Amino acid sequence: MTDRELFDAYNKDVYRTCYYMLRNVQDAEDVCHDVFVTVFRQDWHEIEQLRAWILRISVNHCLNLLRKQQRRTVKQPQLQWMRKHQEASVPAVDAQVLKRESSEEWEKLLGQLPEKLMAVVVLRYLGELSTAEIAQSLNLPQGTVKSRLHKALKLMRGKLESKELYDRRGERQYGAP
Repeated sequence: MTDRELFDAYNKDVYRTCYYMLRNVQDAEDVCHDVFVTVFRQDWHEIEQLRAWILRISVNHCLNLLRKQQRRTVKQPQLQWMRKHQEASVPAVDAQVLKRESSEEWEKLLGQLPEKLMAVVVLRYLGELSTAEIAQSLNLPQGTVKSRLHKALKLMRGKLESKELYDRRGERQYGAP
């Protein structure tokens, strides 16, 4: 496999992982570029689990950037990228509204997770890695990956259930801020 073939094979996975972790198109593109620079500087031909290795580098680069941004500024709103992304496509109005609400909810829930939990969720559900691959990628025991995944899903589920209870009481109209 050549460098170009490697890039073509894994570029979308790396970009998607970076995009969901960073919530910013420009940062995701920059980190994606940095990931492949790092990969090409390494002896990647000898790596057995190439996809997991590359996604681990991606997550590490994203976490480094997030830490750097936290040191520089106070936490910023993390959901602006979804509106830009959804405005680019023009499906039916009903489908667009439902998609926007579910995507915004997912993004909001994901953004509220601590970085360690978010990394596991992103690799599992967006990177489609198994818990064993995530454990290998993040250099963690598989039990730790499973417990972080369980904790993240439990936190997200709890927040969804409290929102549904709030909506059922009629105190807030669905879709209103």
